Amino acid sequence: MKHATVQRPVAVITGAAKRVGAQIARSLHMAGYDLVLHYRHSRSEMDALIAELEAARENSTLAVTTDLVNTKKLPGIVETCLRRFGRLDALINNASAFFATPVGATTPALWDELFASNARAPYFLAQAAAPHLKKTKGSVVNIVDIYAERPLAGHPVYCMAKAALAMMTLALARELAPEIRVNGVAPGAILWPESGKAYADQQELVSRTPLKRTGSPQDVATAVLFLLRDAKFTTGQILKVDGGRSLAI
Repeated sequence: MKHATVQRPVAVITGAAKRVGAQIARSLHMAGYDLVLHYRHSRSEMDALIAELEAARENSTLAVTTDLVNTKKLPGIVETCLRRFGRLDALINNASAFFATPVGATTPALWDELFASNARAPYFLAQAAAPHLKKTKGSVVNIVDIYAERPLAGHPVYCMAKAALAMMTLALARELAPEIRVNGVAPGAILWPESGKAYADQQELVSRTPLKRTGSPQDVATAVLFLLRDAKFTTGQILKVDGGRSLAI
């Protein structure tokens, strides 16, 4: 397939079919990015998102389905991007598994699943993307979590995996400079999980947030776009998008 004639910036987004990932895709697309959108199971949601974005600008998106647990397949996402668009300007590691792992009930398989999506896959995707991001003076943004700093009860392995992603953000910012900037966004209460913690205490959590409300996927997407496009002298930073909740948890 021929490369696009107009050399717009190109971003790869993992876990992009719905929720926060889909909103990041919409925001970057509106800002002029062409997109490679990764998903695993959410085919119908991805089809709808692709149709929406293609209606706005033809030949600007490509969907790829890959199990991020399989590390050997990760370079293929980058290779697919290069075949389609001929360049890579941004990698957004958004995909994330989330579920409880109470001490005494955690298995190695659960550990591996949480670390695979939240730490291992982002690292090896960044490694595969780095030579191409260097050519475009590109950027990586990792979607971390405020619980990378303060643990969520009943979710020790998830919190450890996100803490690993946070440290990866700092380490790669140093390793990949000066050509590539690496930053993170740490959301607070944005969308309640589809699985895992029931959050019966939603109102109590919101009441302890200084801004006294939940955020929106757009709040995260705005932060991602800022780090990619506007924060040209910023690297190795993790921007909290939590309404101030990390001050109180």
